[in-house]
Amino acid sequence: MSTAKRIFEQLAGSPLPEWHLVEPSLRRKTLQPGDTVFRAGVAHPYVYFVESGIIKMIYDTCEGDAWVKAFAAEERFFASLAALSPGGATSFSAIAACPASVESLPYHILEQLGDRHPQWQRALRRAFELYAFRKEARERDLLTLSAEERYRRFIEEYPHIAGRVTDRDIAGYVRVTPAALSRIKARIRQTHTRV
Repeated sequence: MSTAKRIFEQLAGSPLPEWHLVEPSLRRKTLQPGDTVFRAGVAHPYVYFVESGIIKMIYDTCEGDAWVKAFAAEERFFASLAALSPGGATSFSAIAACPASVESLPYHILEQLGDRHPQWQRALRRAFELYAFRKEARERDLLTLSAEERYRRFIEEYPHIAGRVTDRDIAGYVRVTPAALSRIKARIRQTHTRV
C-alpha cells in the first residue's frame, strides 16, 4: 500500500472511494541529503507524503540564514498551503535533511474527490486540522519558550528526528545560531553531570 493511501485512510477513518483515480498521478521520488523537493516562490500545488527519511521545510532570510519551519519524517505529509490556492506559490523550501523517499499528489485531484465523497472530505478536513494544530503549537513555542526550553521540547517530542538531522538544522528549528545551540547543549550536559 502506498504511504499516501495509508495516511489518507487513517485520516478518513475508512477506506477511500475511487482510489484508482489517484494512483496514476502518484509520483515517488528518492532524495539524497540536500536535494530539493521544491523551492520557495514557485507554483507547486502538490501534497507530499514521507515514505522514509526526513524533509526539512525552511524559510531563507535576507541575511542568508535558513530557519527551519518544520520537519516531516516517516508517515507525515506536507505542502505549502500558499501554493495550493489557484495562482499560489510556495512560501518556503522543502529539502531532504537525510536520505529520503517521498510520494506526491496534485492537490486538484484531492479537491475533486473531496467534492464527491464525504470520506475524502473528512480526510482533507482532518489533514488541515492537524496542520493547524502543529502550526499553533510551533507558534506558541516560538513566542513563549526560551531557546533552551525550545531545544528541550524538540528533543522530547521528536527523538526520532533529533538523532538523524544535523545540529545546524536543529539550531535552525530552535531559532538560535549553531554556536548558541552548542552552549545550550553544554549547559544541559553540565546540569545532568551535577545531578
